Amino acid sequence: MREPSNRRSRGAIVAVLLAVLAAPASAQIPRTPGLPGLPAGLPGSVTLPVDPTLPVADVAGRTLGAVTDLRRLRLQTLIRQNRDRIDVDPNGAPVVRGEVLAVAPSPESLARVAMAGFTVLRTTTIEGTDLRLVALATPRGLDARRAVKRLRRADPAGDYDYNHIYSAAGEVGGATAAPAAARTARPATGVRIGLVDTGVDAGHPALAGARIEQRGFAPGGVKPKPHGTADASLLVGGAGPFRGAAPGATLLVADIYGNGPTGGSAEAIVRGLGWLASSDVSVINVSLVGPPNTALRAVVTQLTARGVLVVAAVGNDGPAAPPLYPASYPGVIAVTGVDGRNRVLLEASRALHLDFAAPGADMAAAGVGGGYVTVRGTSFAAPLVAGRLASLRTAPGPAGASAALEALARSARDLGAPGVDKVYGRGLVAADLRTPPKTVGAAGAVLR
Repeated sequence: MREPSNRRSRGAIVAVLLAVLAAPASAQIPRTPGLPGLPAGLPGSVTLPVDPTLPVADVAGRTLGAVTDLRRLRLQTLIRQNRDRIDVDPNGAPVVRGEVLAVAPSPESLARVAMAGFTVLRTTTIEGTDLRLVALATPRGLDARRAVKRLRRADPAGDYDYNHIYSAAGEVGGATAAPAAARTARPATGVRIGLVDTGVDAGHPALAGARIEQRGFAPGGVKPKPHGTADASLLVGGAGPFRGAAPGATLLVADIYGNGPTGGSAEAIVRGLGWLASSDVSVINVSLVGPPNTALRAVVTQLTARGVLVVAAVGNDGPAAPPLYPASYPGVIAVTGVDGRNRVLLEASRALHLDFAAPGADMAAAGVGGGYVTVRGTSFAAPLVAGRLASLRTAPGPAGASAALEALARSARDLGAPGVDKVYGRGLVAADLRTPPKTVGAAGAVLR
């Protein structure tokens, strides 16, 4: 009798679990004292705070349930291995331990905060905005959930939230990259694009024609890693048969991961967005996902109101999971991914609204150290949309943003139900920018 497909996929998970459990006892992960349990039925809003340099399992041919199980395992592992640095919010989403964020607190609010036992760690005026962000240290022995609850009770009029940790919305192959194609020099185009991600390997031949400036916003400074390098190549790269969406453009990279378990925090993202906003970029790509956050919403609202196009991946938690952010904020351009047959990715999440679909699988991108790797995930669809929008912008401000959006929408190919729909948005764009892995000798299996 043929084994049911769901039993086969569970067998794959068992194999992974056995591999983890087979490690020496000293390497196994003990249950964390004081940390809430992370049961098998984790809320769908939980997202994986992935260091994009970590090895990941090959998910080609597996069911969505199998992939979700692997993500849950990695989430539990990361939190338990870093229990001194990471806590969780009421939904199990990871947050920086011992910190709470206050958005634009008044002097009266800060006085109430002090009376409640909190002290100020950092005060930051976010570049390019009028937003002031204050990081508060929680009283000793108070976990994140009780800390936020106490603050909101002490000062109901204030804006307090967790310092959430956001995860990359896709993965790249981990094998050794194939030799890169020869550099292709390009004149500067005058287009300026922002990227909120990991650091970028700016020496990759595919990025030779672009001007790249990087700044770090997390401990460790700028650290080139696979995820950011792949996204950068899809935005502004080009060499031989490989082509990004806006070759020769200037790319400003806000590395919000650095080198440590709390990389990808809401505070780092907000600071990175502010720097980009003050640097005269017209479009910002954010291939990261996480829960709603007061500080993130505040800065995104200011940027989109002035006409900066913020493009974000919808994430890879599956269509049944709750909407992820920042893609689900009003004004953000939400992007999903499709495979080589123009089918929406099995793992693609659904945002509260959806604007476009773009290639997100069966494609290559630049790898760290040269060569190319195979990529999969909505992470890699978003930069194709962002780069194309940047190339279409001819004027600053809200009017220029609207004109670029309409121009891109006119080029979209309608897929799924006629008209705008929840699966493909306004339709498929940038299909011509998919570089088949074999074309550039991309290394690695198809990974999400």
